[in-house]
Amino acid sequence: MTMSDIYRALADPSRRRILELLRAGSMTAGEIGEHFPFSAASLSHHLSVLKGAGLVRTERRGQNIVYSLDTTVLDEALTLIVSLLSPNRGGSHP
Repeated sequence: MTMSDIYRALADPSRRRILELLRAGSMTAGEIGEHFPFSAASLSHHLSVLKGAGLVRTERRGQNIVYSLDTTVLDEALTLIVSLLSPNRGGSHP
């Protein structure tokens, strides 16, 4: 997982919506899929990208896989973005 993986995952509006849904709590793929018009295969791809970027984690509960938000990686990405936007990053500039 690299920062490029995270940015690529966050670039897609559907994946950002999935993260918003998971912010409210853990969900199965079926529960997430109820919020989208695309196929199960497309949903699986989006979830795979998010998992590969470290933004979601999975847990098997019986026959279901439950997805939840992994805020650790998101916090790191936000910290980097904020540091890039800070006027005092790494010294003084005219």
